[in-house]
Amino acid sequence: MYLPDFDYFAPMSLAEACALLARFGSSAKALAAGTDLLPKMKGGLLSPEVLVSLRNLEGLRGIQYHKERGVVIGALVTHNDLIRSALLQEKYPSVCGAARQIANYQIRNRGTVGGNICNAVPSADLPPILIALEAQARLVGATGERTLPLEQFFVGPNQTVINQDEILTEIVIPDREPPFTGSTYLKFGLRRSGALAVVGVAAAVVTEGNVVKEARIVLGAVAPVPMRAKKAEELLTGKEATEELLEEVGRCAAAESKPISDIRASEEYRRDMVRVFTKRALRKAIAEGQA
Repeated sequence: MYLPDFDYFAPMSLAEACALLARFGSSAKALAAGTDLLPKMKGGLLSPEVLVSLRNLEGLRGIQYHKERGVVIGALVTHNDLIRSALLQEKYPSVCGAARQIANYQIRNRGTVGGNICNAVPSADLPPILIALEAQARLVGATGERTLPLEQFFVGPNQTVINQDEILTEIVIPDREPPFTGSTYLKFGLRRSGALAVVGVAAAVVTEGNVVKEARIVLGAVAPVPMRAKKAEELLTGKEATEELLEEVGRCAAAESKPISDIRASEEYRRDMVRVFTKRALRKAIAEGQA
């Protein structure tokens, strides 16, 4: 299969890139690594007339810590950059762990954080853990910029709130008091490596002894968008994390999920995997907080 014809631009500034997207409207697509976009174009699923490459926008690369903002991850950071980041290994190793579960080494070496998020596939591995850590998304457009919780970024499969002239420039994981003491992302796929998630569960907790003071549970691949299991969070908060309670919380999260049946798993199987992986994720996050 061959790529359809298109015009290609490689702007040298963010402002120029936004202006091009605004100029060509719905006929244009921003191009980062292209690990999702180009296969879709080859398969006839997308046929943009214009591609605006972000490759020259050096400001969208890098992982840095800012005292006032937290950990700032540029949209062009690759998945392997996340895995190798000493800063993330120190502050949020769960993000490195989630990145390590994405596809294969070649894709992780090429694919970007921004692409993984903007593609808005329900089974994507990064959004659940980033939402659990209360990450913010910064969008820059032709007429201004805005920042919003990543939790509000997704509106449906392959659909986001991003406007035609906007570019996702960075993800920020803010510092907060008290800090999350433990977090993790667990994924169930049909192969040991490279498979899309049948179910993904991210958990972030604040613990005091064995009591969970705060909890965020985010489910992937079991709803049109990454979703928080808020009733399960409420059930756990303020209580001692016994095995019986974690089992009950897992059942609650399964009841909240909204899975479909498809080629990878039935609705019923996915719900049961939500129960199992929610319990496992919470157990691991709580243990990390107590270490």
